[in-house]
Amino acid sequence: MRRKCKKLFSVLTSRVVIIGLLIFIQLVWFLLLFFRLIQYASWINVGMMTLSVFIELVIINKNGNPSYKILWLLFIGTLPVLGGLMYLLFGDKRPSRSIRRHLYHGKRSIGPRMPTESVLEDIPPRVAATGVCLEKCGFSMYQHTQVQYYPVADEAFPQMIEDLRRAKHYIFMEYFIIADGLMWGTIKQILKEKAASGVEVRFVYDDLGSIGCLPKHFQKELREAGVQVMGFNPFRPALSAVMNNRNHRKITVIDGYIGYTGGYNLADEYINHLERFGHWKDTGVRLYGEAVYNLTRMCLELWNAFQETNDRTKDYRPHHYHPAPFPSDGFVQPYGNSPFERETLAQEVYLDLLAQAQRYVYIFTPYLAIDDEMQHALCAAARRGVDVRIVTPGIPDKRVVYSLTRSYYETLLRAGVRIYEYTPGFLHAKSYLVDDQIGIVGTINMDYRSLYLHMECAVLLVQCQALHQLKLDYIVTFEKSRRVTIKDCKKRRRSRLWQAILRTISPLL
Repeated sequence: MRRKCKKLFSVLTSRVVIIGLLIFIQLVWFLLLFFRLIQYASWINVGMMTLSVFIELVIINKNGNPSYKILWLLFIGTLPVLGGLMYLLFGDKRPSRSIRRHLYHGKRSIGPRMPTESVLEDIPPRVAATGVCLEKCGFSMYQHTQVQYYPVADEAFPQMIEDLRRAKHYIFMEYFIIADGLMWGTIKQILKEKAASGVEVRFVYDDLGSIGCLPKHFQKELREAGVQVMGFNPFRPALSAVMNNRNHRKITVIDGYIGYTGGYNLADEYINHLERFGHWKDTGVRLYGEAVYNLTRMCLELWNAFQETNDRTKDYRPHHYHPAPFPSDGFVQPYGNSPFERETLAQEVYLDLLAQAQRYVYIFTPYLAIDDEMQHALCAAARRGVDVRIVTPGIPDKRVVYSLTRSYYETLLRAGVRIYEYTPGFLHAKSYLVDDQIGIVGTINMDYRSLYLHMECAVLLVQCQALHQLKLDYIVTFEKSRRVTIKDCKKRRRSRLWQAILRTISPLL
């Protein structure tokens, strides 16, 4: 009994509960004040209704995601006075000027890109066009890079540990979720040992993503060991839309020429040391060579933005500590997506690959919460004869999002898209494979948050040997999964109203 009371007290005094309570109090106070004002001053009510009509016109004529616009138009139409005011507070997706200003400084401070010879003329023109788009946004394509693909994080973890132990100069890491356990405990010990031996170690985690998973003195422990640590966009007890903008990237860079990225975070369920939703399937890649430079730039930009440093990339280039040439394996182009930039690169690249596919497109995604444009692109590819296959989880981690994912099945199936659910458990992988020639492995889900609100990263692979490993993984996964049919969708038609509601509010999930 005493232990239960102590545990309950610990939960009630946790940072999550305290911040949540403070935000709830602010929201209640705001609503009470608002309704009290419109009750005693009719002109305020008329003024707010007029403002709401003006806001609706602005939303209709504004460029942006249609699903997001429909959500706000419905909300304002249902509650004209309150809806308009809530849009002013939370509806504008533009991140805070402060964060944008910091990141602009970070980008400028790291210096120009590493001079490289263009390799785009060596690949098919249609694929080269995708590469050009990414290069214009600051992400070069490279040849001198080897790629190792991992079908599960269980296989990536031992190699990653080995590489971290061999680090001689610096380690950069960025992760969304860090949780105590075998995986993080092993990595933490290595980072502390490396920092003590003089290796420069920088660690960035997302403050909201890891909230409730880390001990109270997490930062203090690392800093006392010599590890430089930063929590991105700290979660504060304030009503602010900027709390939606998270760093969902997963990056490890070692000495400038070894890099990791993929879907897995630093927690035991990702390596199946802890079972939460059956077998946890995640994917990742190890890069060895010049393409790691793009990951390094992402890390340096973010660090300079918020740590008041002005580190230049010339000191962290791949050949700085590896003067010998790297072997080549196709073409490799790591890139990032950010709500703090005007371009929605993640969405654009996914749509572009669907448009250029001729034979097949295979997709792993844990969340299928797509807008009309993405749904049309998937259906259009299937209708023109492309074999489009999507694998989603068989066991969900979030029931509501799982229902939302399934709400898109029937439309896609009727267009000819094949959908599979990963029977052994939860599929957290995010990858594309097109016609044996092009692939993507990264952190980008097919949902509104990943495509529009989060900082993300991925690697575009063209004509790499790793694509054969990726294809084999798809084939094996198809065999382990259950293919969804129209009959399955008909069984769920009773819940169509619920699904319609979910699709309307999907930008919030």
